[in-house]
Amino acid sequence: MSALATGIGSMPGGGALANEADNARDFGEAVRVVVGELPDLVHLPELPGRGAAATMTGRGLAVVSGLGADLQPAGWRLTDHSGIDHRRARSLLSQDLDAIEEQVQDFTGVFKVQVAGPWTLAATVEKPRGDKVLSDHGARRELAEALAEGLRDHVADVRRRVPGATEILVQVDEPALPAVLAAQIPTASGWGKHRAVHPPEASGALEQVMAAIAGAGATPIVHCCAPDVPIALLRGAGARGISIDLDLLVPGSYDALAEAVEAGDRVLLGAVPSLVPNPRPTEGSVSERLLRLLDMLGLEPTDRLVVTPSCGLAGADPAWARAALELSRKSAANLDG
Repeated sequence: MSALATGIGSMPGGGALANEADNARDFGEAVRVVVGELPDLVHLPELPGRGAAATMTGRGLAVVSGLGADLQPAGWRLTDHSGIDHRRARSLLSQDLDAIEEQVQDFTGVFKVQVAGPWTLAATVEKPRGDKVLSDHGARRELAEALAEGLRDHVADVRRRVPGATEILVQVDEPALPAVLAAQIPTASGWGKHRAVHPPEASGALEQVMAAIAGAGATPIVHCCAPDVPIALLRGAGARGISIDLDLLVPGSYDALAEAVEAGDRVLLGAVPSLVPNPRPTEGSVSERLLRLLDMLGLEPTDRLVVTPSCGLAGADPAWARAALELSRKSAANLDG
């Protein structure tokens, strides 16, 4: 069986100032593109162009259980009660699930949803009195617990809506994790950096989230489109899949990536540019690049490999977004497992 293909999550379309009907139409078109181009591994599209409620952080807070949030001039902040933007984020997620549910009634295959991870949320969300959640041990622990609890309900909801799914993947987006580990997240003043989170604590929060996903009957995978992805840490915390941008893969990660492939984890390889390049790659050139990587790692193609764009497609024009997904699918078909 050949490798599969999917998207990272985000798609172009929507506008913060557009009316609800236009945003719904754009989301419907994104669903049709995803379902049409990725028939074996459909993902729930995300349209961050619709505003803060639809961004990665807004979507993550929509899943979180038992914590309120509100949108402040400086960004998202935890509050005692959910503000209008937090309620909007939850409503928008529910509407999006309604829309894709209508399109996948006859779907049988792997289905993927995405959510911001505990460390990316801690690095982008403020405490009630200001500064990032990252600055407070108790606050970041509480946020991770609330995310884990919310994901149990979220997976159950997705399973009910997509009954034909042979497997549900929950992609935990952690683009900020390497910066969190390296003390590179700025403080509120901008003059300093938050202290580094040590690997055992980073792993502990991730373990809660991965265990909640697995306990709900889904497969936890982690996407990180940053250099120095801590693959071993993520797998040790319970991730059963890794999603990376091949352009950012460093030689020091080769062994950990090979171990993930050999262990039978899903390995999502971002091999297609997210923005239209010049010249444009062909399915042959993408397939050749992937085969060279596997050969260098001493591995054979496997049906656990998944070809994707390098990152989300929100910044792409609609024509390239469709072309990138088509190119991912056709390139994956050339990798016979």
